[in-house]
Amino acid sequence: MSDRKELLTNWVHKYSDELFSWALHKTSNEATAEDIIQETFVSAFQHFESFREASSPKTWLFSILKNKIIDYYRQKSRNVNAQNPAIIEDETAQWFDSNNRWKKEFQPEVWDTENQNLLDNPEFESVLSNCIGKLPITWSSCMQLKYLSEKDTADICQQLNITASNLWQILHRAKLHLRNCLERNWFKV
Repeated sequence: MSDRKELLTNWVHKYSDELFSWALHKTSNEATAEDIIQETFVSAFQHFESFREASSPKTWLFSILKNKIIDYYRQKSRNVNAQNPAIIEDETAQWFDSNNRWKKEFQPEVWDTENQNLLDNPEFESVLSNCIGKLPITWSSCMQLKYLSEKDTADICQQLNITASNLWQILHRAKLHLRNCLERNWFKV
């Protein structure tokens, strides 16, 4: 027990920063990332006997972390009653005319990003994170799992208990809202 505790303490010191960086990238929230890292090390301690030295400790910890992040989004999507997607869907409806074409005042603009790498810009990342945070929980979870965690459709549908067509509809609506939010809060600033 003492050897296990000492070894895990060394792993905490050695790998915490990398694990935190990855968790923060996947969740866009420092407090959430810290909680997930803590859960990762608790799980590693509880299941230490399942560690096979065929992989490195870092690889094993990252696999636990990835599962904890998936669990986080799964739980978050189950709490969907915290927001009302119907309100956002009504907003989307106003963007299109009766022929399902963009109304002139809502038509997306072409973004001048030719010489910019926006994801390297901390201010843009903050605006993007804020825009994602305004989405309904299920929409945000779908976006995070699909584009940040790079999960495939079947995995996302299974984790969130939705159909593939529902996922694509959610992603479509979420992208419309993200684009609108970014245009209002970044590109027109």
